[in-house]
Amino acid sequence: MRHVLRPVFGLSATVVSALALAHAAHAAGGTYVFDGGTRFEQDQVRHALDASSFDWSLVPGRITIHIGADVSTESSPGQIWLASTLLDSGEFSWGVVQHEYAHQVDFFLLGDDARRELLRALGGSDWCYETAGLPHSAHGCERFASTLAWAYWQSAGNCMRPQTPNDESAALAPAAFRALLEGLLSGAGRSGPASVLPHPIAEGPGGPVAARRRR
Repeated sequence: MRHVLRPVFGLSATVVSALALAHAAHAAGGTYVFDGGTRFEQDQVRHALDASSFDWSLVPGRITIHIGADVSTESSPGQIWLASTLLDSGEFSWGVVQHEYAHQVDFFLLGDDARRELLRALGGSDWCYETAGLPHSAHGCERFASTLAWAYWQSAGNCMRPQTPNDESAALAPAAFRALLEGLLSGAGRSGPASVLPHPIAEGPGGPVAARRRR
């Protein structure tokens, strides 16, 4: 998978209009608003987040979840893009939804010390695309997102379930990961509040753009 860039400032009038009509969800499963998607597709997002025992409501603010046939499944701070074809697969998509929302946990709740500790525990060559050209599984942030999805929803139907010891979610047993993460979120290992845009921002032709994660 490749690292992609997308503007997150200056939404188009079309998107702004769509957001004004979007449906908001407020629950232990997180606080988010939909931009697009059928009722069935939106329900898959709700079911996915509700299936997990992680408290997504720890993520501050409201996350905008864009659903469409012409989008790639990926995330930036405060934004998640989900392909409608993925959500149309039903329960198979739930692990991916959790993976993308787990990036929001990274963006908003983890400090640099916590990321360094997670990188040591989960493995990886860098935390999140600081080094170009690495495979998806070489980035600690991707291993973190996959492991969170598996550790808090241990279902045979979870597509993030590790199949080999080398899989992204296989570095730590679920109980060990949960203990580590919950300790970090309680304050240990954090270097202070996470910034709103904790990862580097690159300049694109249209101005600042924030790095997105692609599953």
